[in-house]
Amino acid sequence: MALITSAGVGSGLDLESIISATVDAENLPKLSKFTKKEQELSVSLSSVGAIKSSLSSLDSIMEKLADIDNFNKRTATVTQPASGDLISVSTSSKSTSASFDVEVIQLAQGSRAVMDDNLFSAPTDVVTASGGNLTFTAGTKNFSINLAAGATLEELRVAINDSDDNFGVTANIINDGTSSKLVLTSDETGLGNDLVITNDTAELDNVSTLANDGITQGGLKIAADDMADDAIIEVDGISISSDTNKFTNAIQDLTITALKESENNETAGLVVDVDKATVEANINEFIEKFNNVIDTIDYHTQIGAALNGDSAMRSLKSQLVNTLSSMVTGAGNFETLYDIGIGLSKEGDLEKDSLVRSLNDALTDSYDDVGTIFTAPDGIATVFSGLLDNYLESDGAMKFREDSLNAELKQLENDRSNHAYRMEQLEIRLRKQYSSLDVLIAQMKSSGDFLSGQLASLPGFTREK
Repeated sequence: MALITSAGVGSGLDLESIISATVDAENLPKLSKFTKKEQELSVSLSSVGAIKSSLSSLDSIMEKLADIDNFNKRTATVTQPASGDLISVSTSSKSTSASFDVEVIQLAQGSRAVMDDNLFSAPTDVVTASGGNLTFTAGTKNFSINLAAGATLEELRVAINDSDDNFGVTANIINDGTSSKLVLTSDETGLGNDLVITNDTAELDNVSTLANDGITQGGLKIAADDMADDAIIEVDGISISSDTNKFTNAIQDLTITALKESENNETAGLVVDVDKATVEANINEFIEKFNNVIDTIDYHTQIGAALNGDSAMRSLKSQLVNTLSSMVTGAGNFETLYDIGIGLSKEGDLEKDSLVRSLNDALTDSYDDVGTIFTAPDGIATVFSGLLDNYLESDGAMKFREDSLNAELKQLENDRSNHAYRMEQLEIRLRKQYSSLDVLIAQMKSSGDFLSGQLASLPGFTREK
């Protein structure tokens, strides 16, 4: 507010205090109401936010429990032998519960080609005087390199390893003291996938497995033990082979990866079962999140709290509790959530209840029916998700409530601004009014002083002392 600090100068009256007191009498009660209202709205908004956050947490676990895929998960428990890990296993939702013994007979390997003795004495020896092409093939994969005239054994090694098209062939040079040998290793595993190296000029026969004539062996040889081979495992005594160390559907809907060969016919024990641990953990989280929602609503609606007496919050709590009793069809002997070992305590908290049966017993004896209780079209999680969506979606009840409170806060801000303007105008009016009074009193005082002076100058006028 613009302040005029000269009021009362002419009259000698404390008009500033009078103006200030008048404005404060109008202003301070209103400001106090604004502050109180703002605090109430802010606390209410915070309370709604806390309840909304607890509902979001509950909705997250309900989405998991409403998804049948989370009940179809399977776990594979592998008991490895004392010598170390033989296998690793991954499951799918279609894996069947069963147990097996798995022995790894051999691991898959790629081929290894070694150069004959005394073909080259040093890595700097020239392998081709005129240049040419080499083609490397293993199974269905291949690549080629071009050697320039005068290329050395070392340059050949580098060209193989640096080829952008190389599918997995590694070249090394071994110096045994009398000669330098090229050694090629292919990572293309599987029986029949041996590395074959051909050329387009007989000058390169020494660095090929097959000579240019297409019949004679070249200077690179693959020993029997170095040939590409399959991996072999035995599942309950049944032999199974694979061109890699991964066995897909050797046991239907399972993937077994061989890690090392068994020692002394040792086996790994494999047990496939439903993933009860994860499901039970999800149900425990549901219990925790549900209780948190109820406790949060109770806290913010208790006597003295911001949402005390709020009918919308009472309705929300009622709907949540009533949903627990929803009847579910197609779940075998189970009809409600309470049938699978979950109940309400005397305090109204959801808890695992073993009076009828335990949750663990229900999961062990009727796992699929427990899944139905949550995931059926009329299942607990399905119904809860629908209810929570009504509150949490972008056009849901909680968003509407937050928008309403924020609108009130915005209006309160406008009211404050309008009130400040009115107080400013009030002070201006008061100053104008008191300014006139100030002038009038000053004039009267001046006139009085003049009259007193005139009277004092009259003959016979005496002033009492």
